[in-house]
Amino acid sequence: MSYIDGFVLAVPTENRQRFIEHAEKADGVFMELGALRVVECWGDDVPRGKVNDFYGAVQAGDDETVVFAWIEWPDKATRDAAMGRMEELMQTDPRMNPEQNPMPFDGMRLIYGGFSPVVELGG
Repeated sequence: MSYIDGFVLAVPTENRQRFIEHAEKADGVFMELGALRVVECWGDDVPRGKVNDFYGAVQAGDDETVVFAWIEWPDKATRDAAMGRMEELMQTDPRMNPEQNPMPFDGMRLIYGGFSPVVELGG
């Protein structure tokens, strides 16, 4: 069964195109390291909750859009090996170097985690 890394972040709405360009560069690295699929989703129907919601989770401001993303790996071992290379790649690969491909959002508010699927339907 596959392994999933999930991400939720707040991106200044005016940085939409910069975010797409940043993601296209960085996501190529994950594919080269064995990811099966990388999906970046720009929020366009994200409701506000009464108790909690995506906006609160990432402390999004009125001028920010919530982004939901995931990386699908063939297994946890492939993901762990890829993540083990990240420190090196941040120094050697311009796509992952924060000075050469800066994040157009506040990375301190990004939330992420690794998940083992327990139900999978479809293809």
